[in-house]
Amino acid sequence: MAVSARSAYYGAAIGVDGEYISVIDSRRVSLKDRAKFAFGELVTGPLFVAALSLFMVLSRWMGIDYKASVKSATYVMAKRTIDILVASAGLILALPLFVLIPILIKLDSNGSIFYTQERVGLNRRRRDRRDYSAGMKRERRLQDRRQDNLMGRPFRVIKFRTMVSNAEAKTGAVWATKNDSRVTRVGRFLRKTRIDEIPQLINVLRGEMAMVGPRPERPVFVKDLATKVPEYSTRLDVKPGITGRAQVDNGYDTSVESVMAKVRSDVDYIRTWNVWSDIKILMKTVVVVITGKGAC
Repeated sequence: MAVSARSAYYGAAIGVDGEYISVIDSRRVSLKDRAKFAFGELVTGPLFVAALSLFMVLSRWMGIDYKASVKSATYVMAKRTIDILVASAGLILALPLFVLIPILIKLDSNGSIFYTQERVGLNRRRRDRRDYSAGMKRERRLQDRRQDNLMGRPFRVIKFRTMVSNAEAKTGAVWATKNDSRVTRVGRFLRKTRIDEIPQLINVLRGEMAMVGPRPERPVFVKDLATKVPEYSTRLDVKPGITGRAQVDNGYDTSVESVMAKVRSDVDYIRTWNVWSDIKILMKTVVVVITGKGAC
């Protein structure tokens, strides 16, 4: 479509009716704006390209798989986002239970409402980090190491109390069993419905656990199982979860044999993780809660 010929400033837009829509006069651009543009084009851009190239070269020289690093970072961000959203929604929906359950626990037995226990979480130490820290001073290296190697970072898991107070005072740490005499009447219901696990949503928001992952185990069992079960330490490469593929398929740990089966499932989950796998496991968990499958 032809338009009427008339003079215009550089950058002007003219409509079909011959009137100006807008006028951008290049002569009005300030010296400060020109300097910013030049800095971005001539300094910031080349520096970014140079830094990225240097990172790729150094990564190859140091034996670091930068592609795996990017994939790992994406994994952490996606999984953490899911954890925060689901845990926050879960706590809001569970607010009535935080009023009712404490009353039932107190009426059923003496003792605290919540039960905390030390568990082993994500192993943040990596073998390559120790290799690169070989040149550190001995005093600093000794301070950086854990005094007691638990193979992962310890934390205290939070649950509604389901057993009598001081349940392990005489027996010590033992495997969970069916019809355990130490479990209270209310506790048996909480375990069957998995309601006792709800306070662990707080552990998720604190970053100690994930919604989906391997079951967090006690230090005494971790040390023992790591010597008996192949690839057991691989479970500690990710955060432990409130639920997981092994939990929904096999229930609670009752023996070394059951742990071996669950470790195989956990390792397969870790190596093939994707967002949809977590969603599927969360949906299976709902079925487990409704049916009581695998409860002790």
